[in-house]
Parts: sequence; C-alpha cells; structure tokens
Amino acid sequence: MFLRSAVATISAAGLAAATLLAPVAADAGAVFHKPRIPSSSHVSGNTGWSSTNWSGAAETGSGYTSITGKWSVPAVSATKSASYSSNWIGIDGYNNSNLIQTGTESDYYNGSAHYAVWWEILPAAETPIASMTVSPGDKMSASIVKGGGTSWTITINDDTKGTSFTTVQNYTGPGTSAEWIEEAPTVGGRVATLANYGLATFDSGTVNNGNPKLTAADMGVMTSRRGQISTPSAPDSDTDGFNVAYGPTAPLVPGS
Repeated sequence: MFLRSAVATISAAGLAAATLLAPVAADAGAVFHKPRIPSSSHVSGNTGWSSTNWSGAAETGSGYTSITGKWSVPAVSATKSASYSSNWIGIDGYNNSNLIQTGTESDYYNGSAHYAVWWEILPAAETPIASMTVSPGDKMSASIVKGGGTSWTITINDDTKGTSFTTVQNYTGPGTSAEWIEEAPTVGGRVATLANYGLATFDSGTVNNGNPKLTAADMGVMTSRRGQISTPSAPDSDTDGFNVAYGPTAPLVPGS
C-alpha cells in the first residue's frame, strides 16, 4: 500500500476553493496515466519514438531521482464525444510499468470543458487535488524529488493563482526514465480520445538538478488509427523545453 499522507499549502484565495471539489475527468470511470504504449507507426527524422498514449520528451538511462517542469494549462476545444488530455512530469514508465507523476487535466465531456490537478503513483488511479482549481492559461510548475530511502516528495504549484500542493509518498520504481508528457489518459480501462488541446509548452525543465539537454532522439509523437495526433517541436536552443501541438504538424520551437 502507498503512504497517503499529504500536506497542502494554499493561499488565502485557495482556501475558499478548498471547499469545492476540483472537476475530475472521471465521468466515464477511473482515470489512469499509464506507462508509454509503444506504437508501430513510422517515426520521422525529427523525433525518436512514437506511442499511442504519449507525446513530448522522455530521457532514458538510470539513476533519475528528481525532475522539474513548467507548463501552461491548455484550453480544450469542444468535441461531440468525450475527450481527454493530460500534461505532466514523471519518472519511470517509458520502458517499465512503474510511474510517479503529477500534472493537470484538460478534458471535454458532458458538453463542457473540465480542468483539474492531480498526482499519481501506479498502480493506483490519479488522486485529484481538491484544494486546487486551475483554469486555461494558468502557469504551472512541478517537481518530483527522491528523499531518504523510498520517500519521494511531489509538489505542484499554480503560479498564476498562487496555490500549491505537496505530498510525501513511498515509491520504489527503478528510476530509468524522466518525462515531460502530453498524454491521452486511460479512462474506464481504455485509452481515451485525445482532446484537442491546441498547443502546450514545456519549458525550463530539469532532471537530477541539471539541464536535461534534450535532443531529437528524446522527442516522441502520439499516433492512433487516425494517424499522428500529437507532435512535439524540436528542443529549444537551451535544450530544456519544447512545444507540443495537437495534430500531425510539428509546432515552432519555443523561445528560450
């Protein structure tokens, strides 16, 4: 069993929101942010991997003990049927079944858009953070850091609203990858239809307290039966960020 103790730090504005349940994309069942599902689709020369549920950047190796990332909550477009998207940072999951992560949800179901904040350690489903509410365009920052033994600290901040959440959890994964991901999460036991999130920017990321030095080989696209549905840019000039866009076309590189 995972340790479920948590410490939440929120601003005065956040205290009022803490009495409200953050909107959760669980309309069709439990939401999971799963390990990468490799895709057999062709990968272009500008990216190194493909997946049916992930796109973005992933580094592989060993000894990953901390990761940070920043992004803005994407606004999703209306869709006829339910669609879901997640932005998150995490450790593990690229080439194993372990994963520790935190991020935001941008979904469309029941005729409206829904936005939420969460953390997760597989095999459990996401844990929504009810003390935080987020809106499209909110600037987020997050970190996942290993402490002593199997203790890890997960922190996520809404820098726009001035709210923050921290939880200390037990995690025993091998630490063989670190990621900044746009995901089509698993809802009701199936990979959900990806929401049209437009454009998302991950920037000023670190891994093991240093520049991740992202390369084209670290970048990955998301594919489905409809073809390529989510595509990252090349890494930015200081190799710590990138853009990722809904659809098959690579966006421009963000300014450093």
